[in-house]
Amino acid sequence: MAIAACRDISAITDVKGPKTRQCDECVKIGARWVHLRTCQECGVTLCCDSSPNRHASKHADTSGHPVVASAEPEERWLYCFPHDAFAEY
Repeated sequence: MAIAACRDISAITDVKGPKTRQCDECVKIGARWVHLRTCQECGVTLCCDSSPNRHASKHADTSGHPVVASAEPEERWLYCFPHDAFAEY
Protein backbone atom coordinates (compact mmCIF):
# COMPACT_ATOMS: atom_id res chain seq x y z
CA MET A 1 0.00 0.00 0.00
CA ALA A 2 1.15 3.55 -0.66
CA ILE A 3 2.04 5.94 2.13
CA ALA A 4 -1.25 6.82 3.77
CA ALA A 5 -2.63 10.31 3.75
CA CYS A 6 -4.22 10.23 7.25
CA ARG A 7 -4.55 8.09 10.36
CA ASP A 8 -7.84 6.55 9.19
CA ILE A 9 -6.32 5.40 5.92
CA SER A 10 -3.20 4.23 7.80
CA ALA A 11 -5.42 1.97 9.90
CA ILE A 12 -6.58 0.01 6.81
CA THR A 13 -4.58 -3.23 6.69
CA ASP A 14 -6.75 -5.24 4.28
CA VAL A 15 -8.78 -3.41 1.64
CA LYS A 16 -12.36 -4.66 1.33
CA GLY A 17 -13.62 -5.06 -2.22
CA PRO A 18 -17.24 -4.84 -3.36
CA LYS A 19 -19.56 -7.81 -2.75
CA THR A 20 -21.91 -6.46 -5.43
CA ARG A 21 -21.57 -4.01 -8.31
CA GLN A 22 -24.57 -1.90 -7.38
CA CYS A 23 -25.66 0.71 -4.87
CA ASP A 24 -28.35 -1.07 -2.87
CA GLU A 25 -29.75 2.26 -1.65
CA CYS A 26 -30.17 3.47 -5.25
CA VAL A 27 -31.76 0.15 -6.21
CA LYS A 28 -34.33 0.59 -3.41
CA ILE A 29 -35.46 3.96 -4.78
CA GLY A 30 -35.03 3.24 -8.48
CA ALA A 31 -32.16 5.72 -8.86
CA ARG A 32 -29.00 5.55 -10.97
CA TRP A 33 -25.41 5.95 -9.88
CA VAL A 34 -22.17 7.03 -11.52
CA HIS A 35 -19.44 5.16 -9.61
CA LEU A 36 -19.34 2.90 -6.58
CA ARG A 37 -17.38 3.05 -3.31
CA THR A 38 -16.95 0.33 -0.66
CA CYS A 39 -16.91 1.24 3.04
CA GLN A 40 -13.76 -0.10 4.63
CA GLU A 41 -15.39 -0.62 8.01
CA CYS A 42 -18.61 -2.49 7.21
CA GLY A 43 -18.13 -3.46 3.54
CA VAL A 44 -21.28 -1.87 2.12
CA THR A 45 -20.97 -0.63 -1.47
CA LEU A 46 -22.72 2.65 -2.26
CA CYS A 47 -22.70 5.41 -4.88
CA CYS A 48 -20.12 8.20 -5.09
CA ASP A 49 -20.47 11.95 -4.71
CA SER A 50 -20.80 12.36 -8.49
CA SER A 51 -24.03 10.35 -8.24
CA PRO A 52 -27.27 12.22 -7.54
CA ASN A 53 -27.87 10.61 -4.12
CA ARG A 54 -24.29 10.51 -2.76
CA HIS A 55 -25.02 7.45 -0.61
CA ALA A 56 -21.37 6.68 0.25
CA SER A 57 -20.73 10.09 1.82
CA LYS A 58 -24.12 10.01 3.58
CA HIS A 59 -23.16 6.62 5.01
CA ALA A 60 -19.83 8.01 6.22
CA ASP A 61 -21.61 10.94 7.89
CA THR A 62 -24.29 8.88 9.63
CA SER A 63 -22.24 5.79 10.52
CA GLY A 64 -18.92 7.39 11.39
CA HIS A 65 -17.16 5.01 8.96
CA PRO A 66 -14.58 7.36 7.43
CA VAL A 67 -12.79 5.44 4.65
CA VAL A 68 -14.02 4.08 1.32
CA ALA A 69 -12.24 2.29 -1.48
CA SER A 70 -13.14 2.67 -5.12
CA ALA A 71 -15.29 -0.27 -6.18
CA GLU A 72 -14.53 0.40 -9.82
CA PRO A 73 -12.49 -2.18 -11.74
CA GLU A 74 -8.87 -1.13 -12.26
CA GLU A 75 -9.04 1.60 -9.60
CA ARG A 76 -6.98 1.03 -6.45
CA TRP A 77 -7.39 3.94 -4.07
CA LEU A 78 -8.79 4.86 -0.66
CA TYR A 79 -10.48 8.07 0.40
CA CYS A 80 -11.12 9.41 3.91
CA PHE A 81 -14.15 11.69 4.11
CA PRO A 82 -13.38 13.57 7.38
CA HIS A 83 -9.76 14.29 6.41
CA ASP A 84 -10.39 14.75 2.68
CA ALA A 85 -7.40 12.43 2.21
CA PHE A 86 -6.56 10.12 -0.68
CA ALA A 87 -4.09 7.26 -1.09
CA GLU A 88 -3.42 4.78 -3.86
CA TYR A 89 -2.57 1.18 -2.98
